[in-house]
Amino acid sequence: MVQIAVIPGSNRKESFNRKLAACAVASLSSAGAQADFVDLRDFSLPLYDGDLEAEGMPPAVRDLRSRLRAADGIVLVSPEYNASVPPLLKNALDWVSRPDAGDPGASAFDGKPVLLMSASPGRLGGLRAQTVWRTSLINLGLWVSPDGVAVGAAHEAFAEDGSLKDKGVQKLMAEALTNLTHAAERLKG
Repeated sequence: MVQIAVIPGSNRKESFNRKLAACAVASLSSAGAQADFVDLRDFSLPLYDGDLEAEGMPPAVRDLRSRLRAADGIVLVSPEYNASVPPLLKNALDWVSRPDAGDPGASAFDGKPVLLMSASPGRLGGLRAQTVWRTSLINLGLWVSPDGVAVGAAHEAFAEDGSLKDKGVQKLMAEALTNLTHAAERLKG
């Protein structure tokens, strides 16, 4: 069974993207995968600073890097901030992308499949952030799935229990997660 890391790019408790990440976690077992909800609140990541890096990789970065290295695939659930990516998630990926002399193992990203998901109160559902992420993730050596899930009008998209109301969006997400799981299985070999 493949392991998929699901990373919400917002720490706000009632974040639409945290809710969407929770939906992805619930759906992944049906797709034949084990989900690892990677909550960035659990890591005390400083803002990326080359001088700080030169002093030695912070332990929280090593911990996050280890979690992502253990994953066979990644789901990034990213809000859209000013038509771009959120600083919390960008900072985390910037840190994890750096080489670590104290932990010279394989890259946390190299060749792994990643699925982009987003939720936003706007009509585009965070699609502009996904466009920005695609370029960055390809440059990090990830295989970016051509699928994507963008939930518009997110303030109306979730039921009281946190599930997605729209059956069509549920189906789209389930198919995208199944495709990601199959890609992770093939790449894992």
